[in-house]
Amino acid sequence: MSPIRMSKIESGMRVVIEFNEAFNRHDVAGMAQLLSDGCVFENADPPPEGKLYLGKELVAEFWQDFFHKSPEAHMKIEELFGYGERCIMRWKCSWVDIDGKSQHLRGADIFRIRDGVIREQLSYVKGET
Repeated sequence: MSPIRMSKIESGMRVVIEFNEAFNRHDVAGMAQLLSDGCVFENADPPPEGKLYLGKELVAEFWQDFFHKSPEAHMKIEELFGYGERCIMRWKCSWVDIDGKSQHLRGADIFRIRDGVIREQLSYVKGET
C-alpha cells in the first residue's frame, strides 16, 4: 500500500476517534464539525431497519436528544480499522437507566469519510436497543 493511501486511511480513523471523543464529552457542536453538510446517519433503532437521518442539522438534533435522554452515555472503542474511504468501529456504549442501573449495548458503526469529514455513519447493534 502506498504511503499516500495509508495516510488517507489513518486520517479517516483519526476523524472517527475525534468524533468519539466529542461523543464522550456530549459535545454535539464538536461532533457536527466532523460531519459533512449532507451526511447520512442510519441509527440502529427502531429495529429491524433503524431510522435514517439526512443532513448535519438533523443528525445533530438526534445527538442532542440522545444526550438529553442519556446524560451518562459513554462510548468505548473496542476495535477500529479502515480501508479506503471506509472506517469500521466496534464499540460498547454504557449508560445508567432511569432506575439507576448500569446498562450497555455493543455494536459496530461503518463510516464513510472523505475530505476529513464523515459522509455516512451506519450503526448496527447486538441485541435490542
